Amino acid sequence: MKPERFDEGRFEYGESVRVTRNVRNDGTYPGLDVGHLLIRRGSVGNIIEVGTFLQDQVIFTVHFLSQGRMVGCRLEELISADEPWNPSRFEFRDKVICTLDLGVQGNVLVAKGTEGEVMKVIRDDALIQYHVAFREKMLQVPETALEPAHPETFTEPEF
Repeated sequence: MKPERFDEGRFEYGESVRVTRNVRNDGTYPGLDVGHLLIRRGSVGNIIEVGTFLQDQVIFTVHFLSQGRMVGCRLEELISADEPWNPSRFEFRDKVICTLDLGVQGNVLVAKGTEGEVMKVIRDDALIQYHVAFREKMLQVPETALEPAHPETFTEPEF
């Protein structure tokens, strides 16, 4: 049993945490372009250091072993690895294809195999859905009806 924590706003050295937002290079990670995805939302790492930025922001250095990266995260970007997490397979801007005809009342709006782009991830209890832009149409599509458009370059998320 974990000891009761009186300092709820902090994680301790070695503690396993999950990042709740995609972490992109803000220019402080060397060797990669600004905006490059460093760590995908849902990835688990371990706290290796606690520091401050601009004297008033607590920054946790988290080692994501499976990605081979150490990045700084703010408290609001982290939850305990033990907390419930509803993972999504796709993220904003991922290219996807529909695996079946999508339509309303028998009218096909988007044919099976059409490529689209994820515009928003919708998390609801156990069901993940997405707003997907298919050419000039925006549809809300369940995760089960989508596959990666380019599977050879797609990285499956950690679950």
